[in-house]
Amino acid sequence: MDRRNSIKALVLGTVSAGVVMEACKNAKTTVAEVNMDDRMQEEKDYLVKVNAEPKFFDEHEMATITVLGDIIMPKDAQSGSASEAKVPEFIEFIVKDMPEHQIPVRGGLRWLDLHSYNKHGKSFVSCTHDQQIGIVDEIAYPKKAKPEHAQGVSFFNKMRDLVTTGYYTSEIGVKDLGYMGNQPNMWNGVPDDVLKQHGLAYTEKELKECISY
Repeated sequence: MDRRNSIKALVLGTVSAGVVMEACKNAKTTVAEVNMDDRMQEEKDYLVKVNAEPKFFDEHEMATITVLGDIIMPKDAQSGSASEAKVPEFIEFIVKDMPEHQIPVRGGLRWLDLHSYNKHGKSFVSCTHDQQIGIVDEIAYPKKAKPEHAQGVSFFNKMRDLVTTGYYTSEIGVKDLGYMGNQPNMWNGVPDDVLKQHGLAYTEKELKECISY
């Protein structure tokens, strides 16, 4: 099972139907364009205020988030990547909506660059893809990580949570899950073999009056 399928299995096993349904309802909007039709005025005012705030991350930080997000949730033959699902924009919104994430995420981004400079003499986004994967492998598996990489492990865990949440509440992510929502169906009565098992049968009147599809 590859990384995407592993994450998908975790999401399907832990995300409630209500969360997925809400994601489907708002899937065609970005975080900055949240559907406000069914929201209280206080919520509307708050969302307008958050979206009007200056950008928290600078250009380099957003570039790093984009690269790291696409490593966590890469594009495959069936679905788009984290950046195509606008996950970096989602994370920008989240750290303004929930400021407690600001210091851990920004500090983690700086740790990532410092570690990259010490290892390869350049920032994380300037590294080759193989170098980036090598760094990620050092912090993506807590049980295997070195003690001196503890801050990086904590940061990567948070980023993985944010990327996964942003991805699977986007239109691309909901489609990747294969969630269809409520679908109209057509019922043409109890099958004949089941009726026979119980010694039952529809009457001629029932057959004539029932709609046949």
